[in-house]
Amino acid sequence: MKSVIFNQYGSPDVLEYTEVAKPSPTAKQLLIKVFASSVNPVDWKIRRGMLQVITGKKFPLSLGCDFSGEVVETGAKVSNFQVGDQVYGFLSPGSGNAYGEYIVTTPQCISYKPDNLTHSQAATVPLAASTALQGLRNKGKVKKGQTVLINGASGGVGTFAVQIAKAYQAEVTGVCSGKNIPLVTELGADKTIDYTQEDFTENEKQYDIIFDVVGNYSFRKCQKSLKPQGIYVTLTPSLQFIINRVFAFFSRQQSKLLLVKPQAKDLAELKDFIEQGKVKPIIDRVYQLSEIRAAHTYSQRGHVVGKIVLEV
Repeated sequence: MKSVIFNQYGSPDVLEYTEVAKPSPTAKQLLIKVFASSVNPVDWKIRRGMLQVITGKKFPLSLGCDFSGEVVETGAKVSNFQVGDQVYGFLSPGSGNAYGEYIVTTPQCISYKPDNLTHSQAATVPLAASTALQGLRNKGKVKKGQTVLINGASGGVGTFAVQIAKAYQAEVTGVCSGKNIPLVTELGADKTIDYTQEDFTENEKQYDIIFDVVGNYSFRKCQKSLKPQGIYVTLTPSLQFIINRVFAFFSRQQSKLLLVKPQAKDLAELKDFIEQGKVKPIIDRVYQLSEIRAAHTYSQRGHVVGKIVLEV
């Protein structure tokens, strides 16, 4: 089967679109024919060697978390999915290999694909939308009527976070560049802030939740923008985060780190939101899997609006 691998860390040029052995499922796994995947920033961070503590130095390595496709074989102990089921899901960053024609995974990592999305659209959802859902619901404890600020509202996670916060009936402020304000407003943001014109930490407004998708604001920097019992959520593990946890210990405000995990129940909840019209994916560009180098080059520029699709 065709897949993408790399034999050393480096630029997009190290990526190889080549022939590899087709995987076989164990008794507790499924074999899925992948119709589409997507590019997430974690993919090119792995390729560049930024996560070697997780990925190591044993090559070749594969990439790709998101997938949407069809179940073509089930292990003997899999009972909740059948051959022919249309599914979507994601593999844990660091162990993903969804840049290929087939993958094996477990039922815990998938759910039925939303009926109103194509495979290309569905493949953009799992990792980014699960990150937004787990960040807001699990870490932020979002509730109806709360005020939520999304820093990075026009990106992959951010576009889903705006919509999910609104699905939970929160009041949403989206931080993005001026050119993306119309999109973020269309997605449901009640207020927007152009970060090129205003620093949200300087305007004296306070929020119940600050979801820093970008990771360029520390908890200390955001504290005066949080309500007395507000929660700051970040996706970026760092020494600064650990230091900030010390300051949070002396405050009723909380600083939380999200490390997203595949959860079938979360994918099912997102499926419901999508089919109810509360959440939709935003697609920036579509590439063929064979164009993986160009897709990574574009993603690394840091100006992607929504998600990048890889059609397999």
